[in-house]
Amino acid sequence: MVKINIQMLKDCEDLFPAKAHADDAAFDLRSRETMILPVGKSTLVPTGVFMELPSGYEAQVRPRSGLALKHNLTLTNSPGTIDAGYRGEVGVIMFNHGPENFAVSRGDRIAQMVICKLPDVELVSVEKLSGSCRGEGGFGSTGKK
Repeated sequence: MVKINIQMLKDCEDLFPAKAHADDAAFDLRSRETMILPVGKSTLVPTGVFMELPSGYEAQVRPRSGLALKHNLTLTNSPGTIDAGYRGEVGVIMFNHGPENFAVSRGDRIAQMVICKLPDVELVSVEKLSGSCRGEGGFGSTGKK
């Protein structure tokens, strides 16, 4: 088991990231402030969470499906990546696609965070890539002739 050091902002201990169920993939992140998410705007929502990820790991911040479906809320940079060397507060950049402003209260679950082990990767410069069935097709080209 990998242990991740978490430090909470003063008076934010009740917002400690947690899984709703033992077998969930993600930890819930909660807002540390009460605020309004205006329509058509990105808003940085603070969580009160600071972390120390081990080298070779990242945290991915992802939208919550219920907020997306019911209120058209998503994350502008989804998934957001938190690198192992970052020690600042975890912030969630939320975007309101909905028809009206959305109120976030302190303690509301606003996003989910997955901790991932990164593969050891080396990028190699080559003169030519091998062929594939797909080739250079992209951006909706799959299945079109």
